Amino acid sequence: MASEQLAQRVFELRTYTCLPGKLEALKNRFRDHTVELFHRHGMTSIGYWVPQDAPRSEDTLIYILAHPSREAARQNWAEFIADPEWQRAKADSEANGKIVLHIESVFADPAGFSAIQ
Repeated sequence: MASEQLAQRVFELRTYTCLPGKLEALKNRFRDHTVELFHRHGMTSIGYWVPQDAPRSEDTLIYILAHPSREAARQNWAEFIADPEWQRAKADSEANGKIVLHIESVFADPAGFSAIQ
């Protein structure tokens, strides 16, 4: 059963581009709220990165989540977005203005030779 679940697992690569000067606010929101809420809603955090080179080092957060399936991802996100705790955290973090300018999401399956499956 566990190997079947891993075989269906899908990865989601997300890239957030922030408004100028807002990357630290986004990182704080992830650290203090979002990562734990992802976990509660069935999303597995694989990793989080900030590019090394400017200009993207000043405005970009990249992360990868794993979901049991593409359908589970849709359900996980719907529940996450509806979570009152998330809504409060988002509103509080945006008290001084919007943080995120653009979000890109790409769903992917691991190649057979990938170290992570």
